[in-house]
Amino acid sequence: MSKIGKDDFTAGFVPHHNHGSVDYTGMSAGHVHQCLDVTSPPIPTQDGGHVHYTEGYVLFEDGHTHHYRAYSGPAIPVGNGMHVHYYDFHTSEDVGHSHHVKGVDHPAPGTK
Repeated sequence: MSKIGKDDFTAGFVPHHNHGSVDYTGMSAGHVHQCLDVTSPPIPTQDGGHVHYTEGYVLFEDGHTHHYRAYSGPAIPVGNGMHVHYYDFHTSEDVGHSHHVKGVDHPAPGTK
């Protein structure tokens, strides 16, 4: 079995990969939270692609945190044998508000 490293470009589907992301939530109640995330391994979809599941919490800011559970969009090839996923979700409501989180995760090997 060959190993695939972070700088190896790979066509097709790479099993057992995940994605990380570092982002900020949208502003709500006068503040933002940083969101550090690592997804689940790929979840196959009926069209032959895959998505990822994630759950966690945003970093403690303004005296509280928020939790989230979400699925990514499908794989988006970005060239050089890598792909990303778009995400768009809301955190739990805590202290009377929630936050919107959207963006693209870090590239991972594979084009599908």
